[in-house]
This record gives sequence, C-alpha cells and structure tokens, in this order.
Amino acid sequence: IDVKKSTLMSCCSKLICTGCIYANQKREYEGKLQHSCPFCRHLAPKSHREREMMLTKRAQANDAKAVNQVGRWRYERGDLSGAFEFWTKAVELGDINAHYELAK
Repeated sequence: IDVKKSTLMSCCSKLICTGCIYANQKREYEGKLQHSCPFCRHLAPKSHREREMMLTKRAQANDAKAVNQVGRWRYERGDLSGAFEFWTKAVELGDINAHYELAK
C-alpha cells in the first residue's frame, strides 16, 4: 500500500487505503453510524491526543508499525535520541520502514 494514499489506524495499526476509508465513511453516513475503523470497527479517536494514546498503547504491546510511528513523532518534536531508540526497536520487530528512517 502506498503510504501517501493510506492512513495508519491508531486502534489496530493497520494501513488502510484512502478509498477504503472513503467507502467506510460513506457506509457510516448512509447508515447513520458512528465513525469507526474499517478494519477492526473500533470507534475512531475524538482528538489527536486520544489518537496518540491509542498508538502509544499499541507501541507498548510491541506493534512494529506503532513503534515506528512513535519514533516519527519523537523525531518531529526534536527528540532525535528518542526517535533513534524507537526506530531501532521497530527494526528489531521487523518494520521495514524503520530501516528507511534510520538510514536517512
């Protein structure tokens, strides 16, 4: 899946393509349903902070994609040593994208 045309779901750490997200939102709108993840059906977070908490919880459970994302957040906030630590852990867990982040 092209990461530029997909979204990392904070509830289950699955990459969902933009088209699938759109189809799910359309289904929810037509059925007057609450917004949820197309993969696991967990209710969508209501705020950015809630999204961060969900992904951090996934990272603590050693989910490689979530660990990589937490590393990206650390990098964006200027914590380079923290980002390196999380990306190294993501590599150990098998996330290929973390290899790229470390090589940049």
